[in-house]
Amino acid sequence: MIQITDTAADKIAEMIRDIDSDRYFLRIGVSDGGCSGLSYSIRFDDTLDEEDQVVAWGEFQVAIDYASVEYLEGIQIDYKESGMNGGFTIDNPNAKFSCGCGASFRTAVYRGKAEKCD
Repeated sequence: MIQITDTAADKIAEMIRDIDSDRYFLRIGVSDGGCSGLSYSIRFDDTLDEEDQVVAWGEFQVAIDYASVEYLEGIQIDYKESGMNGGFTIDNPNAKFSCGCGASFRTAVYRGKAEKCD
C-alpha cells in the first residue's frame, strides 16, 4: 500500500478544495519514459477505470491504475516547501535506480523505455 505524509495529504486536500469539486481524486501512475525508463504521473482526475485500485485517504481518494500497482507498492508521497517553491516527492522502495531529479526510475525487474532528457 502507499503512504502519504500529513503534509502531503493536507496539500492534496487543499488543491482539491481549490478545484471546487467533490468528484476529483488523486490519480497516481507509472508509464514508460523518462531518462531512467519509468516516469511517475500524479494528477487530479474525475473518472475511475474499472480496474483502478482506489484507496480512501482522509478528505480525498487515491486511484492507482492496475498496471502501476506493482511499481508503486510501498511508496511514500511527501510535500516539501523550498523557498517560494514547493513540490511533491516520492520515495519508492521498488526503485533500484533513479535519475538525478527523481522524476524517473527503474526497478530490478523492469527497466522501462528510457528517453533522452531535454
